[in-house]
Amino acid sequence: MSEPTGWDQRLSVAADGKGLIGHAGAALLRRLADRTGLTAALAPVLPGAGGHGWRDRGVVLVQLAVAIVLGARSMAEAEAVQAHHQGLFGRAVSDSTMRRTLADLDEQALAALARVRAAVRRRVWTLLCLRPGGFPWLTVAGKRLHHWIVIDMDATIITAGSKKQGASATWKKTFGFHPLAAWCANTHECLAMWLRTGSAGANTVADHVRVLTAALAQVPGASTAKILVRVDGAGATHGLHEHLRDLNTRRRTVRFTTGWTITEEDEKAIAKLPEAAWETSIRQDGRVQEGYFVAELTGLNRREGWIKGMRLIVRRVKPSGRHLKDLTAFERRTGFKYSITATNISKMTRIRGSHQIQWLDALHRHHAVVEDQVKTNKAMGLHNLPSKSWQVNEAWMLTANLAADLDAWLRLLTLHDQDDLADAEPDTMRFRLYHLPARLAKHARRRWLRIERTWPWADAFILAWQRLADIPAVT
Repeated sequence: MSEPTGWDQRLSVAADGKGLIGHAGAALLRRLADRTGLTAALAPVLPGAGGHGWRDRGVVLVQLAVAIVLGARSMAEAEAVQAHHQGLFGRAVSDSTMRRTLADLDEQALAALARVRAAVRRRVWTLLCLRPGGFPWLTVAGKRLHHWIVIDMDATIITAGSKKQGASATWKKTFGFHPLAAWCANTHECLAMWLRTGSAGANTVADHVRVLTAALAQVPGASTAKILVRVDGAGATHGLHEHLRDLNTRRRTVRFTTGWTITEEDEKAIAKLPEAAWETSIRQDGRVQEGYFVAELTGLNRREGWIKGMRLIVRRVKPSGRHLKDLTAFERRTGFKYSITATNISKMTRIRGSHQIQWLDALHRHHAVVEDQVKTNKAMGLHNLPSKSWQVNEAWMLTANLAADLDAWLRLLTLHDQDDLADAEPDTMRFRLYHLPARLAKHARRRWLRIERTWPWADAFILAWQRLADIPAVT
């Protein structure tokens, strides 16, 4: 038999291996949760009882979050993963125990958990400031947003294949839920997420204010002096703009960029712009973007009731094929597709050229990275909510947020200088590190997790483990 088809000669398969760990990355994630103080901080605020066989609810929640990072989509799958790791972490948590833990998380418990997340995040951000390179400040179009925390807000759809409490028809003509969330663009953490029914509005002011308030509570106090909030067109409401304006104090500066729904009045204002008013836009790397133009629309549009000092920046591009059916009569006549950004930025402290319309346009377009965060969270347990109960699904969503935090923290604290892992997506991390097979052995009164030395990312795994060991223990 030829070599290409004869590889399986004299090869047998048996399920009798011992001491094998199929998802060795769980050890990194659990150690991270312990070293940052997350595991210990969760137990006191979770509903508990006691007695023989009682499982520490903090450990239950952390283990579930670890299983979600590894790819578990339900509590039954999480139990199966944990059963495979008993040599590492001890007795597996049953799916019924996980469900009871989530079902006990009422509004009071969720609020307490939010405070725990904020405290642990403060510690993690302190560690980030101490690492080589310091805290991950954003760079947009060649300008570094030093000391600016950037919060991106967006809503998404989570479809439901069956009737679940709170699920309803969505604006996309699907069926499910419509959660609203806020992410930190600096660290890729999900700061806050609120589960909403499928019929929840996209631009509801109260919802945006609630999520933004929860997100700001997650930002460590020392980092709240300069905040930039970015929202798509759903944020272009009087109420949200006024709320963002009122967040400014003597000690805190809040700036925003939002999308804008173009009306006939806006089109009339655009028509008044002379050709000389249009400037060539710039790319995210600062290079000129030929064929794309921006102009200042502020002052030409006489809309009443909007906050003082708000600027409107209009962008025009040649429409692509997918835009043709949605063009207005004005756009067909001019041959351009238009979009408008609203902002209260006249300048950003210590950022040269931050008043320029080309850079402000690039700054708002950078908000598109939020789509990557939405995709990451859906890959971390939010593609589908596992229960019929609203309260259990709400608690599952929080646990999925914890899972996304663990994934982000591991890369930020231990893999920040590994080019192929620092910004890796969940599937990449699972393939390269999290699903790495290993053998659990005992030698010289120690346990050894032995991974294949020829694996291309074996050194990165060891490096992450060693760096986690260097994190000072929480006292």
